[in-house]
Amino acid sequence: MHQTTAMLIELGAIILVLGLLGRLAGRVGFSPIPLYLLAGLAFGQGGILPLQASEEFVATGAEIGVILLLLLLGLEYSASELVTSLKTQYPSGAVDFVLNATPGAVMALLLGWGPVAAVALAGVTWISSSGVIAKVLGDLRRLGNRETPVVLGVLVLEDLSMAVYLPILTALLAGVSLAGGTVTLLIALGTVGAVLYLALRHGRLISRAVSSDSAEMLLLVVFGLTLVVAGIAQHLQVSAAVGAFLVGIALSGEVAEGAGVLLTPLRDLFAAVFFVFFGLHTDPADIPPVLLPALALAAVTALTKIATGYWAARRAGISAKGRWRAGGTLVARGEFSIVIAGLAVSTEPRIGPLATAYVLILVVLGPITARWTEPAARRLTNRLHPAPRPTPPTPPTTEPTEAVGMGH
Repeated sequence: MHQTTAMLIELGAIILVLGLLGRLAGRVGFSPIPLYLLAGLAFGQGGILPLQASEEFVATGAEIGVILLLLLLGLEYSASELVTSLKTQYPSGAVDFVLNATPGAVMALLLGWGPVAAVALAGVTWISSSGVIAKVLGDLRRLGNRETPVVLGVLVLEDLSMAVYLPILTALLAGVSLAGGTVTLLIALGTVGAVLYLALRHGRLISRAVSSDSAEMLLLVVFGLTLVVAGIAQHLQVSAAVGAFLVGIALSGEVAEGAGVLLTPLRDLFAAVFFVFFGLHTDPADIPPVLLPALALAAVTALTKIATGYWAARRAGISAKGRWRAGGTLVARGEFSIVIAGLAVSTEPRIGPLATAYVLILVVLGPITARWTEPAARRLTNRLHPAPRPTPPTPPTTEPTEAVGMGH
């Protein structure tokens, strides 16, 4: 069979299977991410039906998927929202980092994977899945709840922190020296600061320059600009994903809304390809040896995320019920964990199977904890501290009266 013909058949089969899996996930009410990962495992090395002809195209599509994930994420935030979150939510962000990055780093060191893998696995366990959590909040009709801004504030800080974390990880994975890594970090911080400044002061001018009455022209300009900036960022070892995120932040108003609507179908397609690509490069036989560490890590970091949300909501003055709801909502991990693991597999291949198993567990567990953490905490509290039973009222006492006899 001709190479192009084989590629078209394989690629069409992949996209068709992804579409069917996405419909199945929608009917069940879960995120499609675990199904996409399982499809990648089935089509990849050691899977049921390994792919060959379309692998190069899928690899390129996976790169575009990461870029579009970060671009659409940036389009959801304005520069003013990010600055406000930094000012008000940074203590919650610090607690989130300490509680959830530490278990991943410790696990990597215990497994003997070295400090670079420890930094990567720390990121895998640190970052919650904005996409899964947003869907869960909508499904549970909690978008108007008092604790929801706290949850979104934590997610915003995590997303913004990627602009610093990813360049550091990229430099470490490339084996850059301390001086080179410092320069890379300074470039990243300077770029983030410059983009936030330009977006705050001149966001309208930037959006006006990109704006177009034609949906086709708007799509081409925004997508092309994002790929160029992502490529330049990759060349500077700042990370293509960060470049795409910054482009999204720089755009605002109607341009951001219009670009978001046009690019969302592309994002969904290429993001699904990215998850499949990650699964393709994970041998299913490598997962059982890391299943116990993945389960242990999932159990610990589920609890630490619940603690993070509880603390952040308590700091915001939310009631106990809202604190437990906020904590349970933050448990899901997903796209960012896979992005980070995908960067690290070249240095430590064993991080791929562990991250796959870890995400599969928590992307399924996340919607469950979001729904049931608060009722479970309430029942446990009632058992440990049962409400005192009301004492029955005592009947009024009456003094006995002596019979009055008749005088003689």
